[in-house]
Amino acid sequence: MHSPAAPPVIVADGLRKTFGRERVLDGVSFAVGRGEVFALLGPNGAGKTTTINVLTTLVRPDAGTAGVAGFDVTREPEQVKRRISLTGQSAAVDDALTGTENLVMLGRLSGLNRRAARARAAELLERFGLTDAATRRVGAYSGGMRRRLDLALSFVVAPEVLFLDEPTTGLDTRSRRELWDVIRSLAEAGTTVFLTTQYLEEADQLADRVAVLDGGRVVAGGTAAALKSRIGGDTVEVHDPQGALVREVPTDGSVSGLRRALDVLDESGAEGIVTLRRPSLDDVFLALTSPDGRGAPGVRHSDTAKELA
Repeated sequence: MHSPAAPPVIVADGLRKTFGRERVLDGVSFAVGRGEVFALLGPNGAGKTTTINVLTTLVRPDAGTAGVAGFDVTREPEQVKRRISLTGQSAAVDDALTGTENLVMLGRLSGLNRRAARARAAELLERFGLTDAATRRVGAYSGGMRRRLDLALSFVVAPEVLFLDEPTTGLDTRSRRELWDVIRSLAEAGTTVFLTTQYLEEADQLADRVAVLDGGRVVAGGTAAALKSRIGGDTVEVHDPQGALVREVPTDGSVSGLRRALDVLDESGAEGIVTLRRPSLDDVFLALTSPDGRGAPGVRHSDTAKELA
């Protein structure tokens, strides 16, 4: 995890971007520390991919500024590109080549000599759990293996910052969790990871901090725990055998609080299965975002500068 005293590695300040008549980014601001895993959440159309495209120099913002690894993405794009890697929503690998051949080819294109490229390929195949599949054509890889190879390609020349745009889209549960382990190990080794995702469990498991994007604006930000606490506290619930909610009583989660909640349920005569429900990122997401990503009507867009600085 990053040190609060260290200067941020990624900074966005008032980013705005319009395509045609549609404003995709509407004043997006945040900062990400070195070695941090930072997750940008939001529904389809909220502006997540556009934000990554601005930060990786693929799209110029109409207004606002952004910096990565100490360089301005608009004025110094070549300096930024030397320090980052981007893994998009689909694996950018050559199915006709083996895992080793994909890595060696990129190593050679990146300036490594043949021996160094093969050594780097072997190192990355081991690091990403692909040694046994090194000589197999990538076309025969599973989805999870392809994504791991895609990440390995991002590290042929080790980046300071890794951008992951919905990295586990389309993967099954086992492959997704395997990829989470890889991402954690990268962050623990000092790489700053910026990821977008629609999987709320993914952000909860991986991210040091989260920003929720809706309608091109950051509507909330902070740790997952802090965001959950803003939605509400724990609740003791009673469900009937079919799973329908019969009664719920708020509680502070303490032993005495749970006893009081159970007493209230007992006095009310509620019968059924008792569970303790805690707020989740799903609750945060549903409370703060609109289904189409264009901004939830009536949602107050809080000032999150301190939480995301």
